[in-house]
Amino acid sequence: MREAIVIGGGITGLAAAWQLRGTADVTVLESERRIGGKLHTATIGGTPVDTGAESIMALRPEAVELAQEVGLGPDLCDPATAPTTVWTDDALRPMPAGHVLGIPTEPRALAGTGLLSDEGLERLCQEESRQSAPLPRDADISVAAYLRDRIGQEAVDRLVEPMLGGVYAGRADQLSLRSAMPRLAAVAEHGGSLVGALRRVRAAGAPKAAAVQGVRGGTGRLPLAVARSCGARILTGTRADELQRTASGRWRVRALTADGPLVMEADAVILALPAFAAAELLRGHSPAAHEELGLIEHAGSAVVTMAFDRSRASFLPDGNGFLVPPADGRTIKAASFLTNKWGWLRESAPGSFVLRVSIGRAGEEARLDVPDRHLIRTAISELHLAAGRMGEPTAARVTRWDRALPQYGVGHADRVARIREAVAKLPGIDVCGAAYEGVGVAACVATGRKAARRVFEG
Repeated sequence: MREAIVIGGGITGLAAAWQLRGTADVTVLESERRIGGKLHTATIGGTPVDTGAESIMALRPEAVELAQEVGLGPDLCDPATAPTTVWTDDALRPMPAGHVLGIPTEPRALAGTGLLSDEGLERLCQEESRQSAPLPRDADISVAAYLRDRIGQEAVDRLVEPMLGGVYAGRADQLSLRSAMPRLAAVAEHGGSLVGALRRVRAAGAPKAAAVQGVRGGTGRLPLAVARSCGARILTGTRADELQRTASGRWRVRALTADGPLVMEADAVILALPAFAAAELLRGHSPAAHEELGLIEHAGSAVVTMAFDRSRASFLPDGNGFLVPPADGRTIKAASFLTNKWGWLRESAPGSFVLRVSIGRAGEEARLDVPDRHLIRTAISELHLAAGRMGEPTAARVTRWDRALPQYGVGHADRVARIREAVAKLPGIDVCGAAYEGVGVAACVATGRKAARRVFEG
C-alpha cells in the first residue's frame, strides 16, 4: 500500500487523512501535544466550552458532511435564533434582518436603530439608484475600496467591519474583495445597484436553515472523531523540520520529538500547515512557493472565556452576543453569550452562565501584548459597559491564538494560484489549510480532502 505523511493535525490535516483512509498507510505528525488545532474544547467551571471555533458553516456542506460521516450527525445542533447585534455609540443595537455580510438589503429598516447617522443612512439609501460599473473579472480591490463608493464609509465602518473582524480578524481596507467576500465579488461583476442585487440574491436563495451549526459537547469533538475514524497513525509532540527528496523519488521527513529525532519516508506528503510553516519546509524545494507563502500575513487573537454563577449574578444579558466596530476604539471585537446561544450548554450547566469575548485584529498586536489578567479585566469592564453589570465571574480562562488567522490581502487569489502552480511541480507534495481558499472549518475540510485526492495523481 502507498504511504503518506500528513504534517499538521488540525481539522485540515485530519480531513486529508480521512480522505486517504483505505487507500494509503497514513501517518499524521502534529507538533502540539494535542490534535485539533483551532478546534478545541476545554472546561471552565466544570463545563465543556469551545476555546477556538465554536461552530461550523452549514451553508456549505463539507464540514457538516464530515461530521455526519464520523458519527456526529445526531449531535449537530442549530444556535438559538437572535438578531445580529452591534455595540456602537454606547448601546447594543440589533441589526434588522435581511443583511448580507453586514450590508442591508432594506436600508430604510436601519432608520431609528442608531447604527448609522442620518447622513450615513441617506448615503446608503442612495445606493439603490446608482448604476455602478461592473467589476472586471480579473480585477481585485480591497473590500473598503469597493464598498465606500457604493454604501459610504460610515456603513463600511459600522456594519461591514464588525463582520470582517469576527471572521478574519482583518480590516476592510486591507482584505481582498474576491477572497474575503467572494459572494459580494460575484455580485459586483454584474454592476448596477449593489443593494438591489443583494436583495434579489437573498430573495432567490434565502437559507431555510441556520447558517452555522454546533456540536453538542463542543465543536472540539469533531477533530477527535475524525482522528478515531480515519485509521491513521497520529504522532503528537512531533514537529517536522525538514523535507528531503530521496534517490528513489520518495520523500523523507525529519522530525523532532521529546525523545529525539525521528526520520520517516513516504510516497507523498501533505502540508496541512500555516503558510509560514509550509514555507520553511518548502524552502529548499520550491523557492517560488517559499517566497509566496512567506508573504501571507497572519493576525493573532485571544479568547477570554468566563463562567458566572446564576444565583449570584446581578444581571444576565439576552441574545447571542454582539459585534464591535473597530472605529469605536474598544478592545473587544465580539462577545458570544454561549449559554443563550447553545441549548446543549444551557442544559449541561443550568446553574452557570458562560460567555466568551474575542480580542485582536490585524494591526492590534499591542492589545494582546499584556498579561492574561489584564485581558480578563478589560473584557469584564467592556462587557459591563455594553451589556450591563453582571458582577464577577467564578472562573475565567484566556486562550491565545498567535498568528492564527491568515490575512487575504488584495491579490490573494492570484498568489494562491502561483503557490499551487509551484507546488504542482513537486511530485507527491500538496498544501492545504486556512491560508488558501477560506478560513472557516468547512473551507479547511474541503482543502484537506482535495489535497488528499491530488497528492497521488500522476
